[in-house]
Amino acid sequence: MKFRPCIDIHHGKVKQIIGGTLTKDGADENFVSEKGAAYYAELFKAHGLTGGHAILLDATSSEYYEADKDEIFAALRAYKGGLMAGGGINDINAAEYISRGASHVIVTSYVFYDGKINYDRLGRLIDAVGKEHLVLDLSCRKHDGKYVIMTNKWQKFTNIEVNILTLMKLGEYCDEFLIHAVDAEGRRSGFNEDIVKTLADSGVKATYAGGISSVDDIERLRECGKDSVDFTVGSALDIYGGDLSFELLCERYGR
Repeated sequence: MKFRPCIDIHHGKVKQIIGGTLTKDGADENFVSEKGAAYYAELFKAHGLTGGHAILLDATSSEYYEADKDEIFAALRAYKGGLMAGGGINDINAAEYISRGASHVIVTSYVFYDGKINYDRLGRLIDAVGKEHLVLDLSCRKHDGKYVIMTNKWQKFTNIEVNILTLMKLGEYCDEFLIHAVDAEGRRSGFNEDIVKTLADSGVKATYAGGISSVDDIERLRECGKDSVDFTVGSALDIYGGDLSFELLCERYGR
């Protein structure tokens, strides 16, 4: 289990938001940085953190999307090979992010299209960048007692449940998974134990995000995740306006 950093970009700025509030019109914000994405990328590089993710939160149709891209490309230049890139990724643009320095591309809506898995699109992504450069984001919310993958900026339910069978099946098509627990994202209310246990039981390589607010949370996640599930922290970190020490996490869980 290790700490993986994150950079979320919205309206051309590094932000931390409450995940479930994200719409085409905006989001409830926990933190807006005066520093650019490259600053955080350089910080992560200096601390030897690997496998972090940089996510563009605006839709490709947004007037802010190009500004988001400028920020993410700056981060990738600052830390080549140290960050994964996500947000609006498809088979046409995926290779550009890899060529710009991303270790992986992170994809949700393009693959989980119209409520189900589109294997044709998944195959085209693999052709574009290779399975070894592909991360599937299975961010999910609880619906009718099950955790269901969300698309379209976490606003649209699919018919795909996040369970061991799904993880093992999709694991054949990607290098690893990223899972945001959408209802916990940005709320500093504790992590979702059910999701972490499912990840651990499936044996897949995955990073969990959502709700972590303390070292106690991280140690409980270690136990629930059988020391095998990586984690990211956003709004709770002191570098993003929270109280949890970034330096402490680097020291204890960064390598």
